[in-house]
Amino acid sequence: MYRIQINDMDLEQIARSGQCFRIGKREEHKDIFSIAAGEHYVEAVKEGDHFLFSCSETDFHRIWAGYFDLQTDYGGYKSHVASDDSYLREAVKWGWGVRILQQDLWEMIITFLISQNNSITRIRGSVEKLCSLLGEKKSGIGFAFLPDKSLIETKRTYQTFPKPEAIAKAGLSGLSSMGLGYRDKYILSMGEFCSGQEGKAWLETLKEAEYKDAHEMLKHQYGIGKKVADCICLFGLHHVGAFPVDTHVKQILESHYPQGFPLERYQGYAGILQQYMFYYKVNDVHSRKSIPSL
Repeated sequence: MYRIQINDMDLEQIARSGQCFRIGKREEHKDIFSIAAGEHYVEAVKEGDHFLFSCSETDFHRIWAGYFDLQTDYGGYKSHVASDDSYLREAVKWGWGVRILQQDLWEMIITFLISQNNSITRIRGSVEKLCSLLGEKKSGIGFAFLPDKSLIETKRTYQTFPKPEAIAKAGLSGLSSMGLGYRDKYILSMGEFCSGQEGKAWLETLKEAEYKDAHEMLKHQYGIGKKVADCICLFGLHHVGAFPVDTHVKQILESHYPQGFPLERYQGYAGILQQYMFYYKVNDVHSRKSIPSL
């Protein structure tokens, strides 16, 4: 296991922030978070101002340091919020531990195709079914508490996120049991496209593209509109200047920024601030819900 201090991070807030759907609490112990990303898996426990991860120091820095965007100073971004913007300052205070994860691009494309006109609970359920039925079963390391409350490592099995070939092979009939609705044809189309050499080359080009070019490339794909393209750019390509506008963000803008959000003031990192606002909107004191156990 590896122990590290991380500022400005709260796993429960991240799990409820609408950007990832495979972080949850272990059913047998709510202090343990399970985190699956692409083909990787780790568990984490918060101890004071430190985190314990069920992996080696080498694997943490090879896989998870980038995933949690540890090279970025989120405290610095928060400090730049305008003093007269009471709504954004409150949102930042409320969601202080939200970070923009650097997630697997393919997983984010499929996840945000699923997200269209959908709730976080239903998205999580569909992603879980997709992984359980079409992902590969792998062995990993997790945590368990002994009766004396000490922490030990233990073996886990988990499902990877399905590869394009697995989705293409499943077809519409295989996808029909996953609660995808009309989105199944979009997901199948992407699975078929990215199974081939052209699709694989497209993914690599997408990773290297600037934000505007990546956004246009995504919108040319079946089922991807402006909002989904922005979500993929923000969460799958880490273009933190992207500013997705869904129903919740639209309501925020109408209520608090009738003249428009000051994107120029926060150029290059407006997407980070969007996440604080989104989290605040969907997780305020009246609607706060616990994340599901896994």
